[in-house]
Amino acid sequence: MDSTTQNQYANLRAAWIAQAQHYPGVAVGLGIALLAVVWLTVSSGINAFDGQHERVHMALLGGGAGFAATAFGALLAVALRRISMATQDTMLGFAAGMMLAASAFSLLLPGLDAAKELTGNSLMGAGTVVLGLGLGVLLMLGLDRFTPHEHETTGPCGPDCDRINRVWLFVFAVTLHNLPEGMAIGVGFAGGDMGVGIPLATAISIQDIPEGLAVALALRTTGLSALTSALIAAASGVMEPIGALIGVGMSTGYALAYPVGMGLAAGAMIFVVSHEIIPETHRNGHQTSATLGLMGGFAVMMFLDTALG
Repeated sequence: MDSTTQNQYANLRAAWIAQAQHYPGVAVGLGIALLAVVWLTVSSGINAFDGQHERVHMALLGGGAGFAATAFGALLAVALRRISMATQDTMLGFAAGMMLAASAFSLLLPGLDAAKELTGNSLMGAGTVVLGLGLGVLLMLGLDRFTPHEHETTGPCGPDCDRINRVWLFVFAVTLHNLPEGMAIGVGFAGGDMGVGIPLATAISIQDIPEGLAVALALRTTGLSALTSALIAAASGVMEPIGALIGVGMSTGYALAYPVGMGLAAGAMIFVVSHEIIPETHRNGHQTSATLGLMGGFAVMMFLDTALG
């Protein structure tokens, strides 16, 4: 490792330490969430893939569909060349609506039902899912604080972001969006109920199309060509099958891990919608069209959940 690379790692490490000192509560929360995810994944992994090949296979197919949809949306950016900001905000609003509805109908409600059945108590069941919800929020809040990334309108965020190329900052931002979506797909198939997994994977794949398109267009603002931007945006979708493996792994081994995982995935997605997507769509004066897009996405997901569930 050359001296330049060593200096970059040292600067990033120092920036992480400074960030942790500035936000100690967030750092502790991220540590707790990561330990919970790792513990659930490792401990469940001993039994999760033993006799559960069909669930793992379906989770990978669902995550692969999300990747393919992201790639399709990204490649659309090459053909369409330019899309108005109002249209982009409407499409992202649509994606946000689908994510919110998926969190409610495909994650939280089935999670509550499963937790109530396992605990035999409504209060304990609700507490189990709320625990997962809190872990999902802590996970995404910590990753948002400690991962250098960039959004088109708000600019660079996170530690040492001024030293990192803008292209990588955009890629990290998309990774923060795609990871919880992939985890949600994996959790959806972990219970073996195709009525939960298929509508959820379908909804996330549909909303990945406008998301992939928006990311490719945003990458072009960094000076990349249309084709290069589309390829990078498409590659970012690889996080979805990876996240799906994490989701199915951490939710399969223990009975209560399933509703906890449902709550965690829902919390992570709701955080991304509220913290990232909705503010992005409301910064350019297109609040009405973005909100209508959100309502349309919510309605589509609610329909899919009813029709396919």
